[in-house]
Amino acid sequence: MTQSFALSRYGSDLLQAGQNLLAQKTRSILTALGIIFGVGAVIGMLAIGAGARAESLRFIEQLGVRNLLVASRPATSDQELQQRRRSSPGLTERDVRILEANVDSLETLSPRKGLHPNVVLPKPSKEMPELFGVRPSYALIHNWQLAEGRAFEPADNEAGAAVCVLGEAAKVSLFGYGSALEKYVKVNDTWLKVVGVLKEQIASGSSLTQDPNQVIYTPLRTMQYRFFDISGYLKDELDGVDVRLKQGADSVEASKIVVAILNSTHHNTADFAVTIPAELLAEQQRSQAIFTYVMVAIAAISLLVGGIGIMNIVLATVLERTREIGIRRATGARRADIVRQFLFESILISISGGILGIGFGYFLAWLIAASAGWSTIVTPTSIVIAFGVSAAVGLVFGIYPARKASRIDPIEALRYE
Repeated sequence: MTQSFALSRYGSDLLQAGQNLLAQKTRSILTALGIIFGVGAVIGMLAIGAGARAESLRFIEQLGVRNLLVASRPATSDQELQQRRRSSPGLTERDVRILEANVDSLETLSPRKGLHPNVVLPKPSKEMPELFGVRPSYALIHNWQLAEGRAFEPADNEAGAAVCVLGEAAKVSLFGYGSALEKYVKVNDTWLKVVGVLKEQIASGSSLTQDPNQVIYTPLRTMQYRFFDISGYLKDELDGVDVRLKQGADSVEASKIVVAILNSTHHNTADFAVTIPAELLAEQQRSQAIFTYVMVAIAAISLLVGGIGIMNIVLATVLERTREIGIRRATGARRADIVRQFLFESILISISGGILGIGFGYFLAWLIAASAGWSTIVTPTSIVIAFGVSAAVGLVFGIYPARKASRIDPIEALRYE
C-alpha cells in the first residue's frame, strides 16, 4: 500500500512537472537547446571516430596484418644514384631469392615493379592509371576481391602472358560501367587482355601506397619482358617486395630479420624502407583515440553549458513560483516534495533534450558524411553515453535550485508578491 502511494505521488509530481514545462513552451525549448546541441555534437564526434576506426581497420586488413611491405627509395638525382651504386645494387631479384631462403616465418612474397605509361588505350576518362607487375601471390597477400573474372595464374607469369587485372577506378575510366572482361588495353606498345576486375579497395590517402583502384596489374614476367621504363632510370630493378608471414608469426621480429638481411646485401645503404601494417594499425588507433577524446571533450562543453542553462532557468522559475511554494508548504507539502517537483522539471528538460539530441546527432553524422565525404558510424554506445550524460546533467544541475526552493520559508513565501 505504501509503495503504491509512493508511485502515485511520484507520478503526480512528474505529471505536474510536465504541465509546468508545457505552460512555458518557448522557455523550455530554449533551455533544452544546449542539451540538444551537446548530445548531437557528442554523437556526431563519436560517429566520426568510429567511422575513421572502421576505415583504418579495412585499410590495414587490405594491406594485411600478417604482411611486411618493403619499398625501394628512388634516387632524386644522378649524383645520388651514382653514390648509392658504389655500395648497393638497389632492390633486386637477388634480394627476393635471399629473403625466400632466409626468412623462416615467410609464407609467400611478391616482387613489385611499377611503370607510369606514356600511352593507354582506350583513352582514360580520368587520370592515367599506373601499371604494376606482380606475381600471382600478390592476390593472396593483399586479399584481392574480384568483381568479375579471375586473378593471374602461375602459368600466366611463367609465360609472360599479355594479360591484366584492372583496379575498379581504372576499369571505369577505361571502359565505363559495363563489363571489361575479354577486352584489350594498350599500354605503351603492348596490348593486354583483361582477365579480371577488382572490387573497389580502400586508398590510403597518403604516399604510403599507390591508390590500388587506379592500377593495371600484369604478371611480373610480362612487365619484365614486354615493357621498358625509360623514365625510371633513377629507380631500382624492383619498386618493392610484399611479404606475407605465416600464421602466428611476430611481424616486428620478422621485420628486424628482413631489415638485417637487406642491410647486409645493400651494405647499410638507406635505399629501402620496411612498413609493418600491424604497427601502423596500432599507431593509427592511438592517434584516432586521442582525436576522439579531444573532440568529445569539446562537444561535452555544450552539455555543460546546457546544464548551466537548466540551473539558471529553474532558479528563475523558483523565484517566479515562490508564492506557489509557500501555499504547498502551508498545505502540508514537505521539503522533499518541493525538491522532487523542481528536480523532475530539470530532469524532464534534459531527457527531452537528450531524445531530440539523438535525432540531431544522426542528422549531424549524415551531414558530415555527405558534405565532407568522411565515413561516419553512429554506434549504440555513443547514444547511451550521450543520453546518459544529458540525464546526469539534468540531475546534477537541478539539485541546487530544487534544494533552494525547498528551503524557502513558507510564511515569507506567502507574503511574496
